[in-house]
Amino acid sequence: MCRLAGYIGEKEAVGVIIDSLSRQSYGGYDSAGIVVGNEKNLTCVKSVGKLENLEKKLEKKKPKGNWGIGHIRWASHGKVSLANAHPFSDCQKKIYLVHNGIIENWGKLKRKLLKKGHRFTSETDSEILCHLIEDYFQGSLEEAVKKALREIRGTYGLLVISKEEPQKIVAARLSSPLLIGIGAREGEYILASDPTAIAPYTKKVINLNDYEIASVNPGDSLLIVKERRVQFLDFDVKKSEKGSYSHFMLKEIMEEPETIENAIRGRLVPEEGTVRLGGLEQVSEKLKKINRLLLVGCGTAFHAAKIGKYMIEEYANMPCEADVASELRYRKPFLDNKTAAVFISQSGETADTLAVLRELKKKGILTIGITNVVGSSQARETDAGVYTRSGPEISVASTKAFLGQLAVLAMLTVFLGRQRNMSLVTGKRIVSELSKTPRLVRKILKRAPEIKKLAKKYKWYQNIWFIGRKYNYPVALEGALKLKEISYLHAEGTAGGELKHGPLALIDKKFPTIAICPSDSVYDKMVSNIQEIKARQGKIIAIATEKNREIKEIADDVVFIPKTLEMLTPLLSVVPLQLLAYYVADFLGRDIDKPKNLAKSVTVE
Repeated sequence: MCRLAGYIGEKEAVGVIIDSLSRQSYGGYDSAGIVVGNEKNLTCVKSVGKLENLEKKLEKKKPKGNWGIGHIRWASHGKVSLANAHPFSDCQKKIYLVHNGIIENWGKLKRKLLKKGHRFTSETDSEILCHLIEDYFQGSLEEAVKKALREIRGTYGLLVISKEEPQKIVAARLSSPLLIGIGAREGEYILASDPTAIAPYTKKVINLNDYEIASVNPGDSLLIVKERRVQFLDFDVKKSEKGSYSHFMLKEIMEEPETIENAIRGRLVPEEGTVRLGGLEQVSEKLKKINRLLLVGCGTAFHAAKIGKYMIEEYANMPCEADVASELRYRKPFLDNKTAAVFISQSGETADTLAVLRELKKKGILTIGITNVVGSSQARETDAGVYTRSGPEISVASTKAFLGQLAVLAMLTVFLGRQRNMSLVTGKRIVSELSKTPRLVRKILKRAPEIKKLAKKYKWYQNIWFIGRKYNYPVALEGALKLKEISYLHAEGTAGGELKHGPLALIDKKFPTIAICPSDSVYDKMVSNIQEIKARQGKIIAIATEKNREIKEIADDVVFIPKTLEMLTPLLSVVPLQLLAYYVADFLGRDIDKPKNLAKSVTVE
């Protein structure tokens, strides 16, 4: 997705805006731009490519001024070009804006504006907004923005400035994150899409709600928002830096034991075989009456949901569905007052997930959130929720957040199960094994050098299959997703039992398979699947439980993981797959933290 930033205060705006954009650039982008104002004029500078290109231009033509807005863009409407980079201006170059989101009715609006004589310079939907605001401007930027937004259909995170009203930034949002940081000095504000851009300057923020408009200026403070909902960022800037690691992804994989520790800290009650999830206390009685769950997510979060489905059905004895949000929103699922929905999102800003959340809330369904970001849209809009406490995850490919989600889903399983017919003994066993998981993950991470050797061996294969069964079928999907995300190799994930229903046709000596086969209830079935592959000369990399001697005789290579409860194996089996994907991509020289065509937080549909 795109990211935006704005500043108004006593500092030179260029430095703050570029720094804020840089801190948000982990999600990837293809162009950048900035516009800065002073008492005399507005100066706009844009570039294609990295922020460094923009900074080089700014060295030659550094605009002076203490207020302005900036943007980094992933192309959606219109190719990557200087003309399509933000900010955009009106015909008279008096109004400039930056925009995140999609204007769905842009074609109709553009035709209307062309008839009125407006001249367009880009192929984008975002430029339409600027001309629409120009059309309504009669001395008040806030009023013009309000009237323009009434005409659009779509989503937006929006910052607008005008030469006619210096020292003012108007901000608005709908389904696209936008925060206002309140600076240390009176009348200083930092605006951004992401808390990472604000945290170095202030811990005091206001999250704009959907359909809200804010106007900031040094003299009149915050206007138009209904009330000053000041929150304090719980954000450690140092945790959003790479340190000694070559990539954020590797750093975040190595932080996974700590991630699980943070997720379970203070929540496990071993002596009672249960968990305390403070975020669910207010809906605890309602949850007792629920007899069906929907687990909703996209991408990696959907894979977590599929694992959660196995956990909850087996141990909480509840019917449970795992759904891709982008599909569920167009279905008509059976819903009643005994159905609850759990929404899983690292950012809490995933557009499709939020759309389903809002639709189900309208239908009176109890909504629960599992997210990593305090103050996110999902966290604010669900009836209750549980934070994963994973800390900043900068790499586009999610790793540690996935383990945080699985840890929370395991605890949710115990919470729901103990409300029903889960025995004390079973509850104690799950809680005890979950508490050991950080130590077991550390043990796997020590195998990183041998996984790196495997990556070197298999890096030239253009196709790789991943198979698993039961709890590890979603892990196969996640392993394939990680490899294709950052290495750009073709990878497929399949349920082990489905091989003979089609995929076996592709297997040969040039098409290796990664088989996730811990010593669990479906181990023998997985061995049969492996034998089918071997019979077709396919190479096998096995992820297996320690002390399994048989697997070494069958597989070409083996990575061992410690033994744990079957329902918790995904917390272990996914780690070697993350490392393998990382090292393959590193050997191939990929841009690991910012893979092409992808965004960290998908806030457009």
